[in-house]
Amino acid sequence: MTNETMKELYKAIDLVLEKQRIENVDIIVGGPPCQAYSLVGRAVSSDNMSTDPRNYLYKLYCRVLTKYQPKMFVFENVPGLLTASDGKYYKNMKKAFKRFGYNIQDKILNASDFGVLQNRKRVILIGWKKGSEYNYPEFTTKPNSYNVSDLLSDLPSLQAGESSSQYKTKRISEYLISTGIRSNDDLLTWHVARPHIERDREIYRTVIRAWNKNCTRLKYTDLPDNLITHKNTSAFLDRFKVVASDLPATHTVIAHLSKDGHYFIHPDIKQARSITVREAARIQSFPDNYFFEGSRTSAFTQIGNAVPPIMARGIAAGILDELERKSDI
Repeated sequence: MTNETMKELYKAIDLVLEKQRIENVDIIVGGPPCQAYSLVGRAVSSDNMSTDPRNYLYKLYCRVLTKYQPKMFVFENVPGLLTASDGKYYKNMKKAFKRFGYNIQDKILNASDFGVLQNRKRVILIGWKKGSEYNYPEFTTKPNSYNVSDLLSDLPSLQAGESSSQYKTKRISEYLISTGIRSNDDLLTWHVARPHIERDREIYRTVIRAWNKNCTRLKYTDLPDNLITHKNTSAFLDRFKVVASDLPATHTVIAHLSKDGHYFIHPDIKQARSITVREAARIQSFPDNYFFEGSRTSAFTQIGNAVPPIMARGIAAGILDELERKSDI
């Protein structure tokens, strides 16, 4: 979405509405790229992302709201949105949504509460037309009795640079079945391991060993001297991190995974590699029958930027309940 592409975007949407004979739009769902608001993005930016044009993409969102006048809308982003530029962007954003005719409320929701095996907190702002009887929906949370191992146990072992299109076992874990992530008819795709230099693989083994021994997350400065090659030993000290299979949820999958896999190391010390696109997709709760277009770098970026489908489904269900409940009044 840009000022230059809005006309064509409207044209495409209007064509869909016309073909499907839709007169009124109930919901609009979206959110700008998170990099401008994320704590990591601000940490590596020389100007704290203050000149990033993505800070103002919400204004285009407001234009879409004005044109289509949905009953409700959903706006998703990282918790850093609340504090970016000392809260100025978010304050202006809320004023804009209210000025365009919507009551709004926001909450920080965690994907793990929706059945995703990942700790992924996101601001979910929901707006509804002023004068309507809608409110912020009640979302159903799901108790979790699974571990990350339930996500990975059926995938074949790979060494760095290897790939496989065959599942290790036909047995599908209860978690994969209940969430619809895998079925008997699925074909394994995108299970391709990155190549790694031996020094990085030794770092991976060291990090995995520390976790397996006493659940310790090693800092970069805790590594043996022969494995420390970066000059910067004061920032981003947790740059190597294992995806622990014995926990009920992983750390947050981020788009930086497209650049390197150091922050997402496979838990099996015999494999000593970073996770594959398919493993990252599963952590995000994408089903195995979802095929990512483009290169491996593009696929990792798509996965890291996505809202986990299971979380999205839970949010959609709550909004549908709110719409149907109010329509019966």
